[in-house]
Amino acid sequence: MWRQVQGCDDWEGLLEPGVHPVLRAELARYSELVDACYKAFDLDPASRRYLNCKYGRERMLEEVGMPGAGYEITRYVYAAPDVTVPTMEPSTSGRGRWIGYVAVSTDEMTRRLGRRDVLVSFRGTVTPAEWMANLMSSLEPARLDPCDPRPDVKVESGFLSLYTSADKTCRFGGAGSCREQLLREVSRLIDSCAKDRPGEDVSVTLAGHSMGSALALLFAYDLAELGLNRGAPVTVFSFGGPRVGNAAFKARCDELGVKALRVANVHDPITKLPGIFLNEATTGVLRPWRASCYTHVGVELPLNFIKVGDLASVHDLSTYVALLKSGGDKQAAAPRSAPDGGVLARVMEFVGRQRAGAVPWQDAALQMGGLVQTLGLI
Repeated sequence: MWRQVQGCDDWEGLLEPGVHPVLRAELARYSELVDACYKAFDLDPASRRYLNCKYGRERMLEEVGMPGAGYEITRYVYAAPDVTVPTMEPSTSGRGRWIGYVAVSTDEMTRRLGRRDVLVSFRGTVTPAEWMANLMSSLEPARLDPCDPRPDVKVESGFLSLYTSADKTCRFGGAGSCREQLLREVSRLIDSCAKDRPGEDVSVTLAGHSMGSALALLFAYDLAELGLNRGAPVTVFSFGGPRVGNAAFKARCDELGVKALRVANVHDPITKLPGIFLNEATTGVLRPWRASCYTHVGVELPLNFIKVGDLASVHDLSTYVALLKSGGDKQAAAPRSAPDGGVLARVMEFVGRQRAGAVPWQDAALQMGGLVQTLGLI
């Protein structure tokens, strides 16, 4: 039933009255493959791999506790938002940073899944330049296909910047934009599968958390718009993802056959942004502007979790993983925090180290960004 799990029927019959166990298991599996990005991301300033992946491709999944994941990583992916953060050291401002990886299922996993799976996994917001890009919430034309720019298809400018900006000085092989790296590698893998294993079914699965969900959806649209998926189904599994574009963007994704399943904690504020006031649900006197509002793409799978005194946990990916494993349509216990306070705590510590010497308005901007991060709004 892999085509149904990948959304060929928009998950009809798999979400109600309860999530089908096969779908739930697959969602849990993909969420852990995304969580691997956080576990492998180096936040130690003393490390030579600072703000990059701690491990080489061959052993990364094993090092983060997933030796039997069933995927071979073929490329690391880097992104560089076209944003400079005041007072930030050059090594952390406007530079390409490790954002995730491209992988392909092993022969054994392929037999289990029923098809060869090309996977792209994205982490969420961590660096100051990334959250600054996230705050750029204006809509602008995507214009990713030069032959058919479609000026009516608009996406959030910060996400687009992160996706299309390049840092040619990246030390770890991230030359070119995130977009260029992804299109090159994923189309290579699809072509290789068609050449080396003719007749074998292939799927393209894009999974991400928070900002990573936005990048996954942008790439899904881009890949399908250019036809580089060669007919392979393109599916996005979004965990705690925001809105990405306008109604025309959603319509075009639907027309191209891009499938998106948005796993969203009903108490997670990021899943309601941007467009918290003007969105696909806008009615009444504001209805004429609905087409220009931010609009979610795909089907939503609502989860339910909140813990008083730990509001950031409603957006934390480890919470999503625990919910999917335990039954996300019911209240679930919060996962234990890591000894160092978890990813958000480490991110906030990182932001705090950069603030020395900031002038008043810059310091205020950084504090606002820190507040946004702490509350899990990005």
